[in-house]
Amino acid sequence: MADPLDLSEATRRLIRSADALTEDQFAEPSGLPGWTRAHVLAHLALNAEGLAGALTGVVEGRRVPMYASQEARDGDIEDLAGHEPSVVRTRLLAACTDLADAIAAVPEDQADAVIDRVPGGRTFTVGDVAWMRLREVEIHHADLAAGYDRSSWSPAFAVHVLDGMLARDAAAQPFTARATDLDREWAHGNGGPVVSGRAVDLAWWLTGRGSGDGVTSEGGTLPQIGAW
Repeated sequence: MADPLDLSEATRRLIRSADALTEDQFAEPSGLPGWTRAHVLAHLALNAEGLAGALTGVVEGRRVPMYASQEARDGDIEDLAGHEPSVVRTRLLAACTDLADAIAAVPEDQADAVIDRVPGGRTFTVGDVAWMRLREVEIHHADLAAGYDRSSWSPAFAVHVLDGMLARDAAAQPFTARATDLDREWAHGNGGPVVSGRAVDLAWWLTGRGSGDGVTSEGGTLPQIGAW
């Protein structure tokens, strides 16, 4: 699991950014196509609520999915994003607090307990939750386009993203990611070009964001990366 201090500090940074936004800024576009900043914060609030509910179910011996369905998840984001900014802020703060309490309440011997993202869908374990949430907070905080970006990510977090993103699509074009600041490489498939850059720039590119700023391919053209 992620270091709880890492998640706590990342959450505090996110809350400060949300609190600093004006009402008009909530309605402005985020870095994600089709989503305002309110959508990003609504998603982060509902993500925390879903994880907290699932973890509470583990403690109580019930298998509770994170979301009732993909459609319900999407609809809830749209609904919450349409509320006043004060409502979004309040839900976000409460959800982050509830999730921290839920993570702390799960016994260590339940780390392998399985959680469903949606009924019948992808699963993950309790032990994955803290890192999953840290990834959501750090990446979507940068998506807010409100003064926080990937340059603030720690090397350890960038490595975590690189580890996870390179394993997600075995059918994608093969390449090797080379972090020039860490002197480390990650192979995606066999062969292909070497894509080089700082770890944070590689991690950002691998989430499908940006146009490859700070990243270069020895072949001149960057491999196609799907959205995270």
